[in-house]
Amino acid sequence: MKRHDVYSGYLALGEKIDPDKYVVVDFYFEPAGDLRNDAQALAAESSIGTWTELTTMKPSIRKRLAARVFRLGKNRASIAYPLDIFELGSIPQFLSDAEGNIFGMSEINALRLLDIRFPRAYARSFKGPQLGLEGCRRIVGTQRSRRPHAGTIIKPKIGLGPREHAAVAYEAWSGGCDFVKDDENLTDQKFNPFKERVIRTLDALDKAQEETGEKKIYAANITAETEEMLKRAEFVKAHGGNCIMVDVFTAGFSALQTVRNRNYGMIIHGHRAMHAAFTRNPRHGISMLSLAKLLRLAGVDQLHTGAIVGKMEGNVREILEMNEWLRSDFYGLKPVLPVASGGVDPTRVPRLLDLAGTELVINAGGGIHGHPCGTRAGARALRQSMDAWMAGKSLRDYAKTHVELGQALEEWGNR
Repeated sequence: MKRHDVYSGYLALGEKIDPDKYVVVDFYFEPAGDLRNDAQALAAESSIGTWTELTTMKPSIRKRLAARVFRLGKNRASIAYPLDIFELGSIPQFLSDAEGNIFGMSEINALRLLDIRFPRAYARSFKGPQLGLEGCRRIVGTQRSRRPHAGTIIKPKIGLGPREHAAVAYEAWSGGCDFVKDDENLTDQKFNPFKERVIRTLDALDKAQEETGEKKIYAANITAETEEMLKRAEFVKAHGGNCIMVDVFTAGFSALQTVRNRNYGMIIHGHRAMHAAFTRNPRHGISMLSLAKLLRLAGVDQLHTGAIVGKMEGNVREILEMNEWLRSDFYGLKPVLPVASGGVDPTRVPRLLDLAGTELVINAGGGIHGHPCGTRAGARALRQSMDAWMAGKSLRDYAKTHVELGQALEEWGNR
């Protein structure tokens, strides 16, 4: 028997797929040989099949659990996986199945997972966000205004001690930031120990809240080995914190689910460090949209999705589609608040809001701390740029009566 013959029987072109009984995955793929044979190889290897005939394969197994290629075109395949293949509530098992061995198959020259559609029973087996988009707005108090949240990342990324870190956070909050976060590679280094940083920064948060009359959020980066992450989350909670940050891909889906399942009542801010290792190549890997769907199941309340107008690579259409999906109704799971970050400064805010709307966090790092008059002025400039857009005014006109925004336009307006 030829090798490709063992991959036969997985085509179901044109078949109507019951969305309540199947997980549907859309792939881009470049076959090494025949399109139909190699599409079936994908379906077989990611469900019940392998490279040779099996004496243990029963007809009942094939009928009940075989994946089905129900749509096939040039470099595109949609495959339906029976729900019974999957362990409910387990993202690792899902990835090991539908995205496991197939990326290394010799029948495939390139493969990219484009999108996933989950049935209700699968989606509802996860807790999803505990607080979600509206929970984030309740903490800050923007349920009525629906303005975007102004955020920043402490810069430089690493190097500041706990006192300096807290002082910079205070300046940002005092200038108008709603949200301050640790950077992705700042965890518990000798120069900035986690516990001291959290205590000092939360003290700065309290001071800023009292002085401004606005509620503030601090995302402490708890990323570590899972048991250590739990200890860090509990420490933040015990000291009055309202948000924890997880580098979701470097920590892993299992660790994220474990943190979410503890029901801490704090925002889980999902940073996507390392995502481009999976998402950047348009011909191979996994789309950020697909990963965002899994992260919503796992329980992030906020998620970095791309700034569109910033320094990081990102497809505008995909970012907007991802943001819309994260904020949409999905079988009763709470919506997620997207975070736009990476090369944002006050001059880019109008374009970003025109494209993405106001249901997001605008996170500016260098675009705040790089302001010529310092962090507080940079935070004011960011808020002023948002206020100008919300009022329907141009930045140039608004800057006539708002000094910090004018200084930002002089610094970055000619890029």
